[in-house]
Amino acid sequence: MRVGILTFHFSENFGALLQAYALRKWFCDRGHIAEFIPYHPAHVEKGGPIRLSLSNSAIKANAKILYLKSSGFLHRHLGNKEQAAQFADFRRSHLGISGSPLQTIAELQAIASSYDLIVAGSDQIWSPSVQYGFDPAYFLTFAKDSSARRISYAASFGRDRLAPLEVEALAPLLQSLSSISVREQSGLDIIKTASGRDAVCVPDPTLLHDQYDELLRCSGDCRKGHVFCYALRTADGIREVAESAASALSVSIISPYNVHRRWREIGQTVHPGPAEWVSQLANASFVVTNSFHGTVFSILFRKPFLVAELPGSRAVMNARSRNLLAQLGLMDRFVSKDQISQVRELVNSPIDWAEVATKQKTLRQSGTSFLEDELTRAESH
Repeated sequence: MRVGILTFHFSENFGALLQAYALRKWFCDRGHIAEFIPYHPAHVEKGGPIRLSLSNSAIKANAKILYLKSSGFLHRHLGNKEQAAQFADFRRSHLGISGSPLQTIAELQAIASSYDLIVAGSDQIWSPSVQYGFDPAYFLTFAKDSSARRISYAASFGRDRLAPLEVEALAPLLQSLSSISVREQSGLDIIKTASGRDAVCVPDPTLLHDQYDELLRCSGDCRKGHVFCYALRTADGIREVAESAASALSVSIISPYNVHRRWREIGQTVHPGPAEWVSQLANASFVVTNSFHGTVFSILFRKPFLVAELPGSRAVMNARSRNLLAQLGLMDRFVSKDQISQVRELVNSPIDWAEVATKQKTLRQSGTSFLEDELTRAESH
């Protein structure tokens, strides 16, 4: 079958590209023709146009737009060119992406009939941005008049609750989907509240696979025995956890660079591409992260790890990692700001990987069953 996937395949973000790779791989491994719909809207990374208004909402939106534009400018002109090239190569060689990006609904409508099944893929595609709100394209509204079956797979709102106006805006968008699945349990309540519809909670695509040998084979990074510290959004909290873990183990810290980093480095900054990122995590002695996908790959590679709590206004984003840890019986790996003094003890606390594997298998089967059922429905559609 021909499967079109719409997700954040274009970002220079390790988790975004790896979840995209994993979802396409699931379909391709089963003999289907799966490709990414090359939608690349300007508002996601470049912010979009400035609003000509003095309202509070416009002021907040313009602040975010200016931040994204300045970050993009600095990255293009001062960023690590070798790392950018590795991301571009990963898109070509592992995601099969080529050609010009699409940026309008009309362009999406023109290709919707090319597919038997269209999947609004995982990642935070349903997280309403300050500058744009919800993007209807990621709810597959452009394909509602096509013959393709339209589903979401492990879509995430990026938080555990929405504002009342966001819930109101969400309701009509959900009507375009034939079936709905989300990544977090909290997403089920959001869907139900907004539309009255039922949804299914399924694992992130990266959890649909047991191994990532293909990526390990193509990585040229051979370093081993370090603390791998993958920090997103802030260094608050995670710096102390990583430094305590490295001290307890008497090893060094390496931290992969990301374009939005605005804090002094934690250990040694490295500039991997997605495959090298996987290799550096797989070869670590210990992982410290505040990222969902940092958590996922720690579990996939059976790495001793700790997840540092995102503090303050970012605390709503902890739901993603906490949900996964709860499902796998690993909540003791979550470190709140009040537990930082206990890191040395937690570093030496063993993980029952056999028990995790049993729960992980059940989780993986729930995702596989959902996708297999949807392929059957698309075939008979």
